[in-house]
Amino acid sequence: PRSGASGTPLPNPPPQGGREPFRRCAPHMTLSPSGFLRIVSSDLEYRFIGPGPDAAPTIVMLHEGLGSVGLWGDFPKELQAATGCGVFAYSRAGYGNSSPVTLPRPLDYMHIEATDVLPKLLDAIGFRRGLLLGHSDGASIAAIYAGSRQDHRVQGLVLIAPHFIVEDISVKSIAEIKRTYETTDLKAKLARWHRDVNNAFYGWNGAWLDPKFRDWDISEYLAYIRVPVAIIQGERDQYGTLRQVEIAREECYCPVDATVVPGAGHSPHREAPGATLEAIGEFASAVLRDDGSQGRAA
Repeated sequence: PRSGASGTPLPNPPPQGGREPFRRCAPHMTLSPSGFLRIVSSDLEYRFIGPGPDAAPTIVMLHEGLGSVGLWGDFPKELQAATGCGVFAYSRAGYGNSSPVTLPRPLDYMHIEATDVLPKLLDAIGFRRGLLLGHSDGASIAAIYAGSRQDHRVQGLVLIAPHFIVEDISVKSIAEIKRTYETTDLKAKLARWHRDVNNAFYGWNGAWLDPKFRDWDISEYLAYIRVPVAIIQGERDQYGTLRQVEIAREECYCPVDATVVPGAGHSPHREAPGATLEAIGEFASAVLRDDGSQGRAA
């Protein structure tokens, strides 16, 4: 693996002796198709589509820095149809209709989500076997989770437009969207999807534009991931370059399958849903194959 990290200590570094072993926590509850889960001190909205964790593998979706359950659109339903898996999507605290967060967010907010919140959420939904699928910030959270703990229930990662380091193009585009948010109707558009739109926007935007965030680097976690990884990157992503894919290939010991979607930007699942679903479907079929069949929980 490369040694090009910034030298800044990680807020929650991978354990020196290996990843933290998985420990099952409280028993799960029976979930309705949508509602709220009380995780840590927040009420998190969610949507569950398709068979439950006791009947089929589950794909857990982690949204982008301005995303929510609603902003995934029809993609969770299309993903369920393409894979036969159950699909669980939720809004992290500060997004959608979930509880707000205190601003400013700590600069290690993605580490906190991966190490404190996501483990409890997976236990709460009765997660048995499946994939973590993350977009942008959500992809980074999924990578930190898989690289910091040994959870044999997670059999693969799908990372859409992931960030492993902060690039100049990321900061430039995030500064531009701040101006757009404050001078156009973008705020009103986002308010359709977030109960407290300023909490959602400035919680994300403020962290990324903090000068100290330039040292954020999670590449060290990648060497600890022991499950296959599929990366889906838009050719014209305005928030990151193919350097993110190169870092994964340099750092990971696990298989890394990269799909670059021609003409797509930061959200290939919206801009090129057919190509994105095809890549995810093939990956899920290969990774979740169980004695030659699919759709049965381990």
